[in-house]
Amino acid sequence: MATFDDGKDKDALRTIGEVAKATGIKAHVLRYWEQQFPTLKPLTRSGGRRYYRPEDVELIERIDRLVNQEGYTLKGAKSALKGTSDPQVAAGEAGVAEAVDEDVLKRLKAIRANLKAALA
Repeated sequence: MATFDDGKDKDALRTIGEVAKATGIKAHVLRYWEQQFPTLKPLTRSGGRRYYRPEDVELIERIDRLVNQEGYTLKGAKSALKGTSDPQVAAGEAGVAEAVDEDVLKRLKAIRANLKAALA
């Protein structure tokens, strides 16, 4: 959870600068994520100034974890946040698993051939 050292109440609204500093995510990335994730909608006041609610900050942290720690694409993170499986994402993940399995299988066959030759 982001830690704010500004003396405000934990339920206070935060500016984009405060959220960026607390989470370590640059402001331009937060603005981009607002475009990519429809559920991330901070309050906007006059002049377009953004104010993030505590639930917005939690969502930002979830997106950050999915994208930057677990390796999801933005599309995959959107699907994960919705709790639904995107058929294209699932197909892509299956394709990666098959490619890894084929690579492992080739290596195992090579090891078996080397052992067979060594024992002969």
